[in-house]
Amino acid sequence: MDSVAQIKGRLIVVEGTDGSGKSTQAHLLYEWLLGLNCKVFFSEWNSSAIVKGATRKGKKRQALTPTTFSAIHATDFADRYERQILPMLKAGYIVICDRYIFTAFARDSVRGCNLEWLKKLYSFALIPHITFFYKVPLEVACERILSGRPQLKFFEAGMDLNLSNDIAESFRIFQGRILKEYLALSKQYKFTVVDGTKDVHYQQTLARKIVEEKIELSHFRKRATQ
Repeated sequence: MDSVAQIKGRLIVVEGTDGSGKSTQAHLLYEWLLGLNCKVFFSEWNSSAIVKGATRKGKKRQALTPTTFSAIHATDFADRYERQILPMLKAGYIVICDRYIFTAFARDSVRGCNLEWLKKLYSFALIPHITFFYKVPLEVACERILSGRPQLKFFEAGMDLNLSNDIAESFRIFQGRILKEYLALSKQYKFTVVDGTKDVHYQQTLARKIVEEKIELSHFRKRATQ
């Protein structure tokens, strides 16, 4: 693992269950920092070009075991971490991640992977300077997703776990278990918990205030070219 002394930047992570509004808040935070002329980089979960094709094919064929699913996500993360996240942090950027290792801890452990094994698998990753966790009641999160999606996806709903023959009910059970894992992780890793049921503007105002309190943003503003 790289020495913390080598890291000039700051890592901000946004986590939450599906339907928590985390992605909206992550993008708003990124746009705000851009507007302040800060050096900022954005990365999102499961976006590495190297493994996207394998993930898509595996999901389409419903051929992914929990361990295979976990290994693919770990490969995706490791590639983005080494090629994007870590270099940007060393270069003095603020890096915002829409989901990070805690997504794997929560989802993969619910799928049956050993949590301690998962922590060792991702042990190369730095602990974020700030981790926002957008907490919403299970029914609120499910209502947001079910009302906004024409159809749930097989793995998104946890259908591979045989929780229920009804895809909507499987999704509720799966998300409920993930939420329980997140709450446990929240205590261990000292997440900054935000009420995801509040107004979007209120949530963003709070996030910006916390960032300003914990990070000296003047250190990350780009210098005007001569």
